[in-house]
Amino acid sequence: MRHLSLPTGPLTIVCLAAHPDDIEIAAGATLLALAERGAVEGHWLTLTGSPERRVEAEAAAEAFLPGSQSSFHAYPDGRLPAYWNEVKDILHAFAAGHSDVDVVFAPRIDDAHQDHRLLGSMAPTVWRDALVLHYEIPKWDGDLGRSNCYVPISAELGQRKVSLLNKYYPSQKSRDWWDDETFLALMRIRGMECRSRYAEAFQASKAVLSLDN
Repeated sequence: MRHLSLPTGPLTIVCLAAHPDDIEIAAGATLLALAERGAVEGHWLTLTGSPERRVEAEAAAEAFLPGSQSSFHAYPDGRLPAYWNEVKDILHAFAAGHSDVDVVFAPRIDDAHQDHRLLGSMAPTVWRDALVLHYEIPKWDGDLGRSNCYVPISAELGQRKVSLLNKYYPSQKSRDWWDDETFLALMRIRGMECRSRYAEAFQASKAVLSLDN
């Protein structure tokens, strides 16, 4: 297992989500760690969600990565593939406004949810020069797979992530899968895999190793 670091200095990141709360569930602790690192500019794009959930997501984005800019669309949940052309145009337009990007967080290409798969498959074709990290979301489909990129997370940040999820997404707390154990357990398993207490895991399908001094 090789430990690598992001470049020092300012970073620009893009967070792609099919639904409000996708990013925070999958990469919330990573975002909190980036916020502690400082000098991070965040841009969020969410494709579905009611007005109520949009309000939740805007507040959550600010809590997880202060200063983030959020953009929303209101396509129907579960139907994004039917809007393939429109989604593709939205991503390219968003990328045109945020071209100098270091990291893009996007769903896994093999995610069981069709909305997630669509975004995951499009992201690397739109942001060809950025590091695209495909995130995972626990769900009843049981689609968790093998990861090849890990972000170790301290116990404090892991607990803080869960606390913020509960605080900023009250509309989701009635769901049977939404509880502290779900979120902590996945971070604990991924942490065990990279010899950390907690971790968040990603799939990096392509990376360029620079040997410049």
